[in-house]
Amino acid sequence: MKKNYTVKLDGKEWESILDHAFKHVSKEVNVDGFRKGQVPRDIYIKKFGVAHLYDHAIDDALPLMLDKLLEDPETLRPACTPQVNLKSIDDKSIEVEFTIISMPEVKLGKYKNSDLNIKKKEVKVTKEETNHEIEHLKEQFAELKSTDQKIKEGNIAVIDFEGFKDGVAFDGGKGENHSLTIGSHTFIPGFEEGLVGLKKGDEKDLELTFPENYHVDDLKGQKVVFKVKVNDVKERIVPELNDDFFKDLGMEGINTKESLEEEIKKNLEVNKERQIEEEYILECLDKVMENAKYEIDEEIINDEAERIYHEFSERLSMQGMDINQYLKITNSTKEALVEQMKPEAKKRVSYRLVVDAVAEKEGIKVTKEELEKEITNMIERYGITKEELIKNVGSEEAIEYDMRMKSLEVITGIKKEEK
Repeated sequence: MKKNYTVKLDGKEWESILDHAFKHVSKEVNVDGFRKGQVPRDIYIKKFGVAHLYDHAIDDALPLMLDKLLEDPETLRPACTPQVNLKSIDDKSIEVEFTIISMPEVKLGKYKNSDLNIKKKEVKVTKEETNHEIEHLKEQFAELKSTDQKIKEGNIAVIDFEGFKDGVAFDGGKGENHSLTIGSHTFIPGFEEGLVGLKKGDEKDLELTFPENYHVDDLKGQKVVFKVKVNDVKERIVPELNDDFFKDLGMEGINTKESLEEEIKKNLEVNKERQIEEEYILECLDKVMENAKYEIDEEIINDEAERIYHEFSERLSMQGMDINQYLKITNSTKEALVEQMKPEAKKRVSYRLVVDAVAEKEGIKVTKEELEKEITNMIERYGITKEELIKNVGSEEAIEYDMRMKSLEVITGIKKEEK
């Protein structure tokens, strides 16, 4: 359901917002003859225009106006960020129209675990899987040793290189004492393969062609020559399962091949159980979605796709990469990436819809007191402020939603204490 609401702020309330906005912007502008923050409002307006002040005041006013609107129990609960239409603004008042879209009504079909006919898979760990993990563990303790042998797959070649296009060195194509794992495919096609068979001290010119989809426009599809010198060749020496290895491993009670196998198997079982349970829950939710009837407004999906995009951007940032760098490297745009995220966004919204519908049907509710208690517990648990918590999770509604997830017990048959 979609509905428009008009909210107006005037009198002292609007004057206070204008005053606050002016105090903020006056500290950021430079006006000859005045220190920052000391320019009179009439001089500021004469120089920058009243619209400049209104732009900043609107940012302060909108959250307040929306909160005031949502205080009315008759107002639709927004399923996504409301659309905003500024109807009028002057020094006396501001009037805004909010378009609110609510979550669609869901008609549930079968939703109880006993009716879904879905069984959780059994946890099985094979000998091959255990051995694979042990080999992977041994690889982590492998030593690198220089060798006079020819470069082969898996070796690390320590090289100097420089790339030339039409006989001229190009930017970003030079490196010294660079350690390159042969077979990692971190360089353009043909580079690593061209080093196979060389030895320490060898030099070679590699005639290669950059891929058509390379992220640097000047090099896309271009023929180049890399002059390479091999400074060293290193091979990985994988340790044996002996006393020295178990000592380096430092795992309490693990001192034989059998005890290591048992520990690895146990860890694999725990991880598989978690994975199987997650897959089972999603399978149950998919079935409940399939049995239910509902239609989702496109605006809700778009809003969720934007949220997923920002989550992705935050994850990249934590890994030391800016979203704009990522878009450049992948030759993409924000719009294209958001479009790719819409199917996932629709599924996320659908999950919330059916979980909420089951919670409503089963009378699973969260009181205001219970919500406040959970927020207090989370603040103490993570050692952060309420503002920081809300910023991280998105909203109090998101915390309330997690608390209502008890309805999953009805859908999956998995009790919380079983997890």
